[in-house]
Formats: sequence, structure tokens, C-alpha cells
Amino acid sequence: MSNTHSSRLLLTRIFAVGVFALLGAQQANAQTVSKWSDPASWPNNKVPVAGDKVEIATGKEVVLDVSPPPLNGVTINGKLSFASNVDLELTTEWIMVHGELAIGTEAIPHTRKATITLTDTVKGENMMGGMGDRGILLSGGTLNIHGDRTNTWTKLAGTANAGAMSITVLNATGWRVGDEIVLASTDFDPRQAERRNIAAIKGNTLTLDKKLDYMHFGKITFEVDERGEVGLLTRNIKIQASDDAAQSFFGGHIMAMPTSKMFVEGVELNRMGQNLTLARYPIHWHLVGDALGQYIRNAAIHDTYNRCVTVHGTNDLRVENNVTYNTIGHCFFMEDGIEHGNQFVHNLGIQTKCHTSKPCDPTNLAPFGPDGGTNFKTTGQTSKDVLIPSDNTASTYWITNPNNVYRDNVAAGSDSIGFWYGLPEHPTGAFEGSEASKATWPRRIPLREFKGNVAHSNFDGFLSDRGPRPDGQFRTSSHIGLSNPADPTSQQVATLIEDFTSYKNRNGGIWARGEMDLFKNIKMADNAIGYTHATANFAQSAYTSRVINSLFVGETENVGNPTTAAEKAYGRSLPQPTLADFPIRGYEFYDFRHELDNVTFVNFKDNATRKTGAVSYLLFTSYGMSTNNTIQRAKFVNAKPVYFPPIERKWGNDDAGSGSYRTSVFHDLDGSVGGVPNSFIVINGGIAADEACELKPTWNASVCKGDIGRMTVGAVRGGGGPGAPRAAGTPPAPLAPVTLTRNGQDYTLTGETNVRAGSEFKVTTDRPAIALNVKELDSGSWVIFELPGFTGATEGTEQSSLDALRSATATSYYKGNGALWVKLVSTGDVLGSGSGKGPGGGVTLTANR
Repeated sequence: MSNTHSSRLLLTRIFAVGVFALLGAQQANAQTVSKWSDPASWPNNKVPVAGDKVEIATGKEVVLDVSPPPLNGVTINGKLSFASNVDLELTTEWIMVHGELAIGTEAIPHTRKATITLTDTVKGENMMGGMGDRGILLSGGTLNIHGDRTNTWTKLAGTANAGAMSITVLNATGWRVGDEIVLASTDFDPRQAERRNIAAIKGNTLTLDKKLDYMHFGKITFEVDERGEVGLLTRNIKIQASDDAAQSFFGGHIMAMPTSKMFVEGVELNRMGQNLTLARYPIHWHLVGDALGQYIRNAAIHDTYNRCVTVHGTNDLRVENNVTYNTIGHCFFMEDGIEHGNQFVHNLGIQTKCHTSKPCDPTNLAPFGPDGGTNFKTTGQTSKDVLIPSDNTASTYWITNPNNVYRDNVAAGSDSIGFWYGLPEHPTGAFEGSEASKATWPRRIPLREFKGNVAHSNFDGFLSDRGPRPDGQFRTSSHIGLSNPADPTSQQVATLIEDFTSYKNRNGGIWARGEMDLFKNIKMADNAIGYTHATANFAQSAYTSRVINSLFVGETENVGNPTTAAEKAYGRSLPQPTLADFPIRGYEFYDFRHELDNVTFVNFKDNATRKTGAVSYLLFTSYGMSTNNTIQRAKFVNAKPVYFPPIERKWGNDDAGSGSYRTSVFHDLDGSVGGVPNSFIVINGGIAADEACELKPTWNASVCKGDIGRMTVGAVRGGGGPGAPRAAGTPPAPLAPVTLTRNGQDYTLTGETNVRAGSEFKVTTDRPAIALNVKELDSGSWVIFELPGFTGATEGTEQSSLDALRSATATSYYKGNGALWVKLVSTGDVLGSGSGKGPGGGVTLTANR
């Protein structure tokens, strides 16, 4: 992470004072109990007055039974508990806990109002040399807070229209008149989240204190649950900074040091977190280590200035059933990548922002913009306006180690990303360079659990890519789970993403990079792009990704809240409000080797405004292409099966060029896409499309029979091209062009392309040597090349005649009539071995003059 050196010094100092405090603050088994209001409770027989610093001695419990005047600090060596029969307020600069601070118990939750307000009258305090100011600071102590609210969020039972004064929800049990609620956006714009107060309740119908400004969708539409979430922000126990924090963004914080314990439930955290300040978060387990049994649950964390829940160097926590709203930076934050065994269950995050007031400056892979978009722009990573570089691409769930559980959570409206697996190579920050860090490999650790989660109204719903480096900046990365993460040669383990729903995301529902990623029962709807997946090792694994038993919907009944002229003319909101012609797509093939099985596509139909397609390729990839990408048991309901958009710079995700996209292809195993079993869907205009193909003009593709693989007719190192020896500082010689002629038609070849088994080509070039390669063909399939002016071959068996060459069953060549004839015969692909699956695979022969 950024500021690594200074943060290490801070963390070392904090750790030392925490251990010191623990040693000096052991409590007696029996404590005397007295009331705050009783003068006899205090050493000077005087009840504390305004401005006092209060200390509760070891072995003593004081019960807060009155609301004292504002204090300059409270140190708890014994125990401070809140009386259960009266509403109370405690206002203080800070609370230092070496003993215990208790409000209610787990068995008997607190039912009255209890408010702790943290002030900042005395500026610049730094408790115990590193724990900061304006906080509840646990140094070897225990925080026991138990409020009485358990029904923290629900969903709409029907659509709430703009202008409505009431809503009906699935479950309003325990909600009360006067409570504050927040309705999540169900559109592309996360700022359509709205907070209201409950004016009246009848069953599950809530009367609001004022009309809604936006429509909030509340239906299961085309089998996709897009019912908007409604979160409860009010709790009877509130911990907050005083009002001035809303201007300074210097809020309160709760920090648990090593050996401290926190059991927090039913609490409202408001105006918490200290903007752009390391280790100052609303609630923060800091280097606690084993925290089994500790938790934060049923909480509301809103209007914060620096994250939501931070888990740092802490394991086996439970973070459950919490609601967050209007927060800054990564919200549910796993700090360094060492953290494991933690469980994030049934949390709801609404409106995660990068900054308190300004827009994000994200590093995205995005197609939007007249110049091809702002993808790969990294200026936000060097900004001084974020705590760590990735905060300018803020996520609701920032996940740095896959050995944690994420179940039934919702990311409802991040400015950038919903769920982000940003995995470092080794843990960073406080652990960088340690033996524990060296032994931990987040990018190789198997995924423990990701199931039942939902992402909507984000830029990207789910991202597994772009892990942080030690300095906090991030670049392309991948996840490949291994049975032994310390051994890169150990067996790969499948990564299961199950029951995931992603809708109304402005860019992608899912973007992932890894191997053996299995997506099961996913539902993608109303996204600009549903799903894209990149390889991590160029098909050296059994597969890169599989999507099975899943559903993609182009457009549902949820039309959103059209606001721009383009949206109003279109009749629904758009991923980019001014770009109505963006070609939406459900599933994008990319790289090697991806499989779709038993997937249904609904509502991908062209209209007068834009084109669409259920299945496509990443626009406009210059990287991998493979005929081994497959689809079977596909179903199309009111959906155009395929669309390869013509290359148009403004839609391009890929900044490196467009060579591979011009040869887009995938294998239709059972004919469920094009109606022809064991056929290939090939982009129009390519070398493989011929009389064996059925043209599909609206797809910009053809359905082609026969065996189709990949072919390269390219440069040879030392053959006069860029790889040839040259004097220092001398640019490489330009490569002579290569022209392939087949059936009277010429093709100028640039890189790899598709090829049909049984094809014959005449190769015309001035190059002194040329490498021929075919791959991804069935065993025994072949391609013949005629090379005028060439005389020798590095591989194969020499044949005595052209007829003998044509009859050969293995790679061969024949010299005659001023030309070299070459027949490359495939030996078949071996799944997962690299043979025929990626660069360098297949059968290769070099021809020389």
C-alpha cells in the first residue's frame, strides 16, 4: 500500500503500546459496581464535570446512569456499562479501553437509546503514541455493544414509482415510525439511492415523510430478481462524531489493537472515519490475529469519510447483516492480503464513493468515449486525494485473499466496483517482506466461498483482476487456485462462483482473469456487457472458464429512470446516458479456453437505436483467439444469437490494436446456436468463410461446417524481420508482406487467422524464410501450402510427387516446378498440455528459399 514506510513505523509503535497496555491493565476477577451519578464512585467524591478526563480504575465497574456533560476523555481500566432503564448520551473527546465498555449483552440486548458522541475540541491528540484521536480505542480491552435491531434490510415487494409517498417491502418487522431508511438505486446511476423517514407503518407498507424522486424497481423480471433493497439506518445505539465532522471529514473511529476484542451488534455508526488518514476507520480490527467469535452484525454504517469495516491482520471474524450507505473508499476492506477465515454474510452496501465530493478518477477497462474510452488510464492511482491508489476505483467489497467467505451480500451502487478480488502476489503493508508474507500466495490460494451475492448499479459488478503491488498501485493479475499454493506446480483447483446476480452495471456484470473458474447459476441482466473472462496462462489449464446453467437477459421490464434526451427517445435508461447506440452483449468470448453449457439468453434484439447480440467477442481484442472456445445447449428467447460488431474505435476495450478480433470464431458443439451440429461461428470477411458456410448478415458472422482451426504464416527469427541480427540502435527491417491465395481470392495476412481443414493456399512473399503453423485441428486434419521460390523445409517427410504429398498422413513436403509444397497434418490437441492450445502449439514447419 502507499506510504509503506511511515505506516510500518506507525503500526510498530501501535503494536508496542497495545502490548504494554495489556500487561498493565489486567482486571481483577471481582469488580466493585457503582453508579456514575454517585459521588462515592469517584476518587475525589465528585461527579465528573464538563472538560474532565475521567478514569475508571482496574477492578471497578461504573454504571452510566446519567448523561454527563462533555468530557475531555474517558480511560477505562475497569468497566464502564450503560444502565438499561434510561436513555443516555456520553459526549467525549475519546474513550481509551484497557478494560471493558459495555452496552447491553448478547443475551439481553440494550433496548433504550444510547448515544456516544466523539468531539474534537482538543486538536491533534495522539493517544498512546499511535492510536489517534476522536475514537473508541481498544488497547487490550473489550467492546461489548448489543442493540436490539436485527431486521436490518429487506427488499421491495413491488415497484415504487417516482412521486410515491409509500412503499411496500417484504418484511418490516421491528421497524418503527420515525426510523430512517434508504432505498437502493435500481438503475445504472448509484446516486438514485434515496433516504427517507417512516411516517407511518401498516403491516409491510411504509408511509414516507416525502415523495420519492426516482422509480425503484420491485419485481422478479424474466427470472432475475431486481427487487430493490431497502436498508434501515436507525439503531437505538449510536456512535457518532459531532456535527462539525460533516465539514472537516474528520470523523470518529473505533480501533481494536492486538489482544483486544469486539462484539458489536445493533449499532449505528454515523460521521465516522477520518478522511485520507491511515488506520482511522469506522470500525477496525488492527493486527488482532485470531478473532474467532468476534463480530460486527446488524449495524448501520452511514455517512462515513474513510471506509466501513476494516479487517487488518485479523482472522475468523464474522461480518453479518450490516447496512452501509454513503461511504468513502473501499467499504468492506480486507487490508493486506494476509487475512483469512473471515465470513462476510448478508451485508448490504449502498452508494460507495471514491471521494467526499469529487468524481472518481478510476483505472477501468471500459469502451466508452469518442477516442476509444479511458481504459487503462492510471492517473487516479497517483492521486493525493485517496488513501491508497485503488480507492479511486472504489469497491464495496475489497477482497485481497480468497480464503474468506462471501455469502448473500449485496453491492448496490458503487461508483466503480461491487466485488473486487484484488489479489497481491504476497501480503503487503504491515506484512510486506515478513516471513508470513513470503509464505502466503493470495493469487494461488483456492477460493473458499462466493455464493448468493448480488451486484447492481455499479460500473463493474464483479472484478477478479488487477491486484495491488507493494506500493498499492495495481496492474493486470490473475487467480489460479492450487492445492498447495506454495508449490506452483501443484494441482490446480477449480474456483466456484455460484448463484451470483449482476444487473444494471454501466460496464460489465463480470470481468475475471484466471484459470478453471466455474460460474454456476449466474444471472446477468440489463448490463452493458454481461460477462468477459481473460486467460491467465494461455490455455495450459484444463479450461479457463466455464459458465453453466445460467441466464443472460439483455433488457428486462426495469426501464430505469430515463433523464437525457437520448434515454427518453429510447424509452429506458442507458449504461452511458448519451451513447444510445452502444451494442449491448450478453457473453463475450476472449482468449482461450472458455465453455458455455446450458445457458439461456433472453431479449437480445436489434432496434432502430442500437445493435445487440447474445454472444460475441471482447471488442476488439488483439490478444488470444481460439476455435476451442465452445458453446452447447444454448437457448435463445427473443434473442439474436450472435453479433460481432464492426470495429469502431469508440467501443474498443482493447487498446493494443485489432488483429485477432478480425478472426473471431467459436465452436458450436451441438448446433444450438447456428442450427448445424459441430459447426463454427466465424466472423464475416475472414479467410475461413467459404462455400461451406451459411452467411448470417445481421450477425456479421457465418455458420461454417467442417473442422476449423488456427493458422499462422509468419516471421522467422533471423529471417530478415524484426528478430534478425542488427547493429545497436538500428530499427528492425520491415517485414515483407505475405499474401495467401485461395480459390482465386487474395488475403493479406497479418498474424494468426482461422483455417479450414483441407484448405490449400498459395503463399506469395519476398521473405527469405517463413514459419507455417496450424493448431486446434482434429487429429489427421491437414492444410497444404504452395510456396513459389522456396526450396527447403525444417520438418516433415520429403515426398516424391505432389500426389504422394496429398496422400501423406503425416506432415510432409515436396519440391517441384519451382515451388515448395508443404502439407501440415494435425496430431490433435491435448487438453491442458499447451499442445495446440496456445502460442507455440500445434504443428510448425519453417520453409526456406
